[in-house]
Amino acid sequence: MRYICILQSLSDSDRHYQSITGDMNTRLKQHNAGEVFHTAKFRPWRVKNYFAFVDEKKACAFEKYLKSGSVRAFVKRQF
Repeated sequence: MRYICILQSLSDSDRHYQSITGDMNTRLKQHNAGEVFHTAKFRPWRVKNYFAFVDEKKACAFEKYLKSGSVRAFVKRQF
């Protein structure tokens, strides 16, 4: 199972980050421990939404879609 997580910074609620993982709890701990360069300075993080996929190719395609410019504004408004 692969998960697409939408994380929200608790220190800057307008800051979001999309991530793909097989273990949401471990990945969230890594983000909150400062182990991920892109998210370290906006700690702590929480899981705002997540999507579960059985097919890894579909999960990767959906993550890429979420990170596209036109969808980012939609993600912030809807999720």
